[in-house]
Amino acid sequence: MSGTSHASETVSIATARDTAIGLAGSICEVATSQPRVLIISQRNICRDVLFRCPHYEFEDLICEMDSVDVLAPSPGKGFPVRYGVAKKLAWHLPVALNPGIAKVRIDKTYDLLFMICGSPVDLLTLNGIAHWRKLAKTSICLVDELWVKELPAYRYFLENLAMFDFIMMYYSQSVKPVQEVLRRPCCFLPPGVDSIAFCPYPAQPARVVDVYSIGRRSSATHQELLRLAQGGKIFYVYDSILGGTAINWRDHRSLLANVAKRSRYFLVNPALVDQSEIRGSQNESGNRFFEGCAAGAIMIGEAPDNAEFARLFDWPDALLAVPYGSTDMGRVMEAMNGEPDRQAMIRRNNVLQALTRHDWAYRWETLLKLAGLPALRGLVARKERLKGLIQDISAASGFGPSAPASPGSVLAEYTA
Repeated sequence: MSGTSHASETVSIATARDTAIGLAGSICEVATSQPRVLIISQRNICRDVLFRCPHYEFEDLICEMDSVDVLAPSPGKGFPVRYGVAKKLAWHLPVALNPGIAKVRIDKTYDLLFMICGSPVDLLTLNGIAHWRKLAKTSICLVDELWVKELPAYRYFLENLAMFDFIMMYYSQSVKPVQEVLRRPCCFLPPGVDSIAFCPYPAQPARVVDVYSIGRRSSATHQELLRLAQGGKIFYVYDSILGGTAINWRDHRSLLANVAKRSRYFLVNPALVDQSEIRGSQNESGNRFFEGCAAGAIMIGEAPDNAEFARLFDWPDALLAVPYGSTDMGRVMEAMNGEPDRQAMIRRNNVLQALTRHDWAYRWETLLKLAGLPALRGLVARKERLKGLIQDISAASGFGPSAPASPGSVLAEYTA
């Protein structure tokens, strides 16, 4: 059944788009009189939540590359209570309630509707959008976090997910089980990164940070690195405040990029590596691998044990493998410090591979192909900019990326 919101107004797409423009700046450099893409964004409901910052980065870049309207519903009256009730009921019953957002009715249609969900819970937003499935010829939902172990608990949330034409998953090992449950086309789409923002070239700032660690970490590894830092052997940058929200998501992404490209080593590990009670036996890669790579840092940590990671990071020394919880970081870094030529090769390769394969432009290109839509000049221009950076870095260093790959052909393996 359908729930109704206490909010009395009906939000038009123009109002929603104006709100998004206020958040995102110029919403679309290549806008036509009739935008062809509708993005449903969580940015007003889950503002500045840390793990969602890459989602909003991707949305903003889509707006630069394509002709887009952004619908970012806002919390209505009594949102926290209504959201809690809608969420609790959806865990246990096939009840679709508006979670407390202003009612949305859109009077035009699009070629593509695209939505990024942090988890299936975000699909509650759709209950406040009238006839959302009729708004576009093709609909695609990208789900960040959905573990196979959690599928039974999400069974009622997934009813809306099954209404999309294509379901894209960040977690490769969730693809087949989700497809079997929903009986809808389900594909693996790797995370991406704004590889231009993270790129250390042409400025090549000094790598003044020895080790950069953000997010989830091993206590044992952290204590070893603290010991080295307190002994004056390294400059170690790490999270010292517990929290899941940024003051401003763009500022957070900018700071992350600027510190990462000034860091020698960047700690990485599989998603929820220390929470097997949630992830079960799954071993997946998250955003850290793409961010460290794009920044040209030497990534050090545990590699996700899955075939897709091996394909995405298939060049020499993409990762210095050290098991999660290791206290051997100091020895590994000391050995690498004695090989400056190898270090330089790793850094350049990482940057070149990110520019060649892992920019958000290639992820958007993949989604357009699924929808049967041609690239607009914004996407073409970004790919030309990426190509220019690749050529400049290759010319300056005397070599191109190891194991070069065509972004289209590589990603086609995951979307066939």
